[in-house]
Amino acid sequence: MKKLSLLLVLLLSLGLFLAACGGDNAGDANETDSGSEEESGSEESSGSEEDSSGEEASAGEDWEENVTLLTGGEAGTYYPLGVAMADIMTENVDGVSANGVSSGASVVNANELSDGNAEFGLLQNDIAYYAHDGSHMFEEVVDGFSGVFTMYPETIQLVTLADNGIETVDDLKGKRVAVGDVGSGTEANANQILGAYDITYDDINEEFMGFGDASTALQDGNIDAAFVTAGTPTASIQELAASADVKIVGLSDEKIDQLIDEYPYYTRVDLDEDTYDSFDATASTVAPLAMLVVRDELPEDQVYELTKAIFNNLDDLANAHVRGEDITLDSAQDGMSIDLHPGAKKFYDEQ
Repeated sequence: MKKLSLLLVLLLSLGLFLAACGGDNAGDANETDSGSEEESGSEESSGSEEDSSGEEASAGEDWEENVTLLTGGEAGTYYPLGVAMADIMTENVDGVSANGVSSGASVVNANELSDGNAEFGLLQNDIAYYAHDGSHMFEEVVDGFSGVFTMYPETIQLVTLADNGIETVDDLKGKRVAVGDVGSGTEANANQILGAYDITYDDINEEFMGFGDASTALQDGNIDAAFVTAGTPTASIQELAASADVKIVGLSDEKIDQLIDEYPYYTRVDLDEDTYDSFDATASTVAPLAMLVVRDELPEDQVYELTKAIFNNLDDLANAHVRGEDITLDSAQDGMSIDLHPGAKKFYDEQ
């Protein structure tokens, strides 16, 4: 019995010893697993902090998540370029969903931005200046927005059909003339061109319509001529020329000089046979510059990131419309008629 008891004690002691060794090994394994989890957790935590930091760098708490960019009529140049800009913002800046929206263009866009109904807008540089100055078509100061960059000449084109007998602006008297949407930059330009020739709405039958409707009305014979202010080639004019014999009515050198003296944001533009593929558009006229503006209330860092995104993706603008090729960093401040937004200024200062 004593021998059996001694054997049991020895076996029990050996079991306790092995259990102790196994417990130490298990403890080592647990410490190793725990260590891996801590390292993994640490890495995930670090990654989350980096992601959070990255998001904060590109999407601050005070950013506007849903961004509206007002363009112009769908048959003009603002629309494809504005939609492309909005797409660039959405695809390249975290925390932003931008949408390019068709609108009545310059004057309407200025008022909408001033009222806080949009974040970005495309305007003519002359209209932006008049808005801040409270002059011309603006009865009071319309502000609350700043410049981002200028883009390309917005050529004022007086379009008619070759057989309508309109050779000069003077020939518009007594004719049915589309002068653009009410309150648009086109209407403002039409009034200025007409004024240079001492013509008012009393001398013509004015029709308020955008580029697309004016093109259809010309083709149907419902109007005799139309003012179109847009980058060339303009889609609505191209479409019209595909089915009708189109003519661009030029301005005289004297009137061009007069207009530039009176409206300093105009520049001379000489159209030629290469302006449009389907017809010879040889004529001289004037043009303001198109520009992108932004509501003042948008944070500096957000405007900085959105401006940077656009200039990092200029090829997308060139693909959207040939006038997108005119948008460059070197010319971004040419003809800037209002103050730059601090976010845009910061971007340029770093270049």
